[in-house]
Amino acid sequence: MTSEDGTVLITGANSGLGMECARAIRRDAPSLSLVLASRDLERTTAVARDLAGPSSDVPVQARALDLGSLGDVRRFAREMREQIFPGRWPPLRALVLNAGVQVTRKTPSADGYELTFAVNHLGHYLLTLLLLPLFETPGRIVFVSSGTHDPEERTGMPAPHLRDARTLASLHDADDQSPGAFGRRAYTTSKLCNVLCAYELSRRLEATGLSTAEAPLTVNAFDPGLMPGTGLARDYPGWQQALWNTAFRALRILPNVNGTEASGDALARLVLDPELRDTTRRYFQGRHPKPSSKESYDEDLARALWEESAELVGLRPEERLPAARDAAAS
Repeated sequence: MTSEDGTVLITGANSGLGMECARAIRRDAPSLSLVLASRDLERTTAVARDLAGPSSDVPVQARALDLGSLGDVRRFAREMREQIFPGRWPPLRALVLNAGVQVTRKTPSADGYELTFAVNHLGHYLLTLLLLPLFETPGRIVFVSSGTHDPEERTGMPAPHLRDARTLASLHDADDQSPGAFGRRAYTTSKLCNVLCAYELSRRLEATGLSTAEAPLTVNAFDPGLMPGTGLARDYPGWQQALWNTAFRALRILPNVNGTEASGDALARLVLDPELRDTTRRYFQGRHPKPSSKESYDEDLARALWEESAELVGLRPEERLPAARDAAAS
């Protein structure tokens, strides 16, 4: 994609993985405009200014986005349309769905949904569908997932427990007694939802002709590995945050434990590498494709999650993206 003009939008780009991904894209594809979106507009603005530099005429723009508020997701998408359709900004070429939270207590989103599921899945699901009309092909969408979505990875996190979307969005869960256990399972389940959603979106784009062999719009999932020192532990108790930020850095000698710079480079590769132009419905651990969890390939589960999520976010008929058999029937 390095030879194409266009805009790359990265969520959660105010620090950590998202920031390093933006830095790598700016370094390797300086002709691409960047939109960095996060809740912390002040910090994101500082990152955007740093990446833009003093002399470049290719913009890097910071935008406020709260993925825990469906209303704010709609506001953000509307503002993006107002920038791109009149031609003030080039069309979207890539969407990197990186932002995420992991909370250790039962916390409601602005819409009353469980916050981890709301941010990590529902917010990104709605954002993607609202932004699809702004894409120009060839284009790429990347969902940042996690190895914790796969019980066979032995990450030390509880296995995901996928149920219907309304149950996942609820703050009540009889299976987990403590808020900490609830929060960790909510996180791993949301990361499974990311992979299921990526694969289902890819199938639907192909079924509706929005992605073709000649003009692909690809969708992949990415596991950055364990990245000690990032902000993912910001909701943890103080001693756990200190351990995450200091002692856990020594774990980087182990497989799939990375610094944010290395993981950011690997994530940027999924956006830029011309050899990946036609690669879709794949799961990457860093730079290497590998199988995702067994459950993530269940198309019935993915379809159910998709349709139930559409109801939870209040998707309008014109915003829906039909599945293969629905597209054929119409």
